[in-house]
Order: sequence, then C-alpha cells, then structure tokens
Amino acid sequence: MKIAIGTTNRAKVDAVKNAFRHFPSVEFIELNVPSEVSEQPFSDEETLQGAMNRAKNALVKEQAHIGIGLEGGVFESDEICYLCNWGALVDHNFNVYVAGGARIPLPSEIYEALKKGKELGEIMDTYTNQDDVRQNEGAIGIFTNGMVTRSQMFQHILHMLIGQWEYQNKKNQTLKAQERV
Repeated sequence: MKIAIGTTNRAKVDAVKNAFRHFPSVEFIELNVPSEVSEQPFSDEETLQGAMNRAKNALVKEQAHIGIGLEGGVFESDEICYLCNWGALVDHNFNVYVAGGARIPLPSEIYEALKKGKELGEIMDTYTNQDDVRQNEGAIGIFTNGMVTRSQMFQHILHMLIGQWEYQNKKNQTLKAQERV
C-alpha cells in the first residue's frame, strides 16, 4: 500500500509512520504539497481545509492508495486564542475522512504576535529560543510541558482517521457480501 503524506515536517511524518506501523507492506512518500490556505490558518475551518487539500494533493500527485494531510492552526474564541489541529485521509476512491485534535489556549503574548501576522512556528522559535519547534515537540509540547508532543497529537488524529476508514471498508465489505446472498 502506498501512502502519500502531504508534508515533509518531521513531527507529522513520524506520526503517520507510527500510526500505520501495524500495516504490512506500506510505502511512505513524503511530499511538500500546498495546503492552499494561509501559512498560518486562523480558524478551525481554514485549518481543516488545509488538511483536506494536503491529503488530496498528495494522493493525486503520487497516485497513491491513501493521501494524508495534517494541518496545525489557531482559532479565536472570546478573546482567547487556541491551538487547533486537523487531519484528513483521502483514499483512492476519493472518500474523505477527517478528525480534529487537541485544543489548548495560547499565552496572550503568542496571540498578540499572531495578530501581527507572524506564523506560530516562527513565534515559538523566538519564544523558546530554539530552532524548529514545529519539527519537534511543537507548541503543544511546550505548553503541556512535554506531556503531549506534536507528533503524539497528530498520531491521535491519525488513529481516528484510520479507524473511520477501516470501519467504512468493513461496512462496505459486509454490504457487498449481503448483496451476493
């Protein structure tokens, strides 16, 4: 089975590979495909759309069995900015499965920098005085004191995606078997 991953981000790629580790004969292709949304998605809707676009673009580009898209973003509610994350799995029949992940409030200084047009990854590197936070523990890892890393958060989303996809495949097989009777 060929799985096209719509990113080269290490935290996201690791999440995909870990989530599919029990599947036999899987070939992973990491692709830098466009999300077709803002560099810094600023709503649940935009973040979800970015994940779906990445999954579809990866699937089509590689003519894979499955395309995976993972997108991190933020959203505002009652003057508070929250971290949000979405994932999408698109199969070779163009069935789309989506799932969302953790939501935690971000510190006000992070929110202020986001409102000025900066991207969360860039802000987090400055805030933590580290390089490539988004490729490693991510903002979720920093603000949960390492209890949940970016890769773990996306792996949780992937388990929900894979579960939905497997459920639908099982349901379709049952329906086909019933039609033959």
